[in-house]
Amino acid sequence: MSTQKGSMSSGSTRKRMKPEDHEKIGDEAESQIVVVQEEGFETNQIGSEEMELNISLVLEKIENFTQRVSELLESGKTMFKDLCNEFEEKLIMIHKEQVEKWQEEIKELRALDASNEEANALLQNARYVLQLSRND
Repeated sequence: MSTQKGSMSSGSTRKRMKPEDHEKIGDEAESQIVVVQEEGFETNQIGSEEMELNISLVLEKIENFTQRVSELLESGKTMFKDLCNEFEEKLIMIHKEQVEKWQEEIKELRALDASNEEANALLQNARYVLQLSRND
């Protein structure tokens, strides 16, 4: 029994020591893991720094592209606004010129009509005089 007790004692001692040993071993293992993790973290940081650099380059490309698109939109708006104003001015000028031509045509038609009315009046008078002279 003493052997068993001893073994139990040593077993119980082991059990008692085992958590301590585990703590020691655990502390050592944790410290090794922490070192490995720190080393891995540094590797990840290097990788992360490289990724961050790549990401920042992509973000810079996005920013530059967005800026370029914004500039193109603004210049496009300005160009279309100028083009719209120019189109409007030319269309108004064409309309004005056409209306002036038609107004001139109306004046000519009125002048022609007045001239025709005069000629018609003269012809009527001439017919009347002719009829009077025939009848006499």
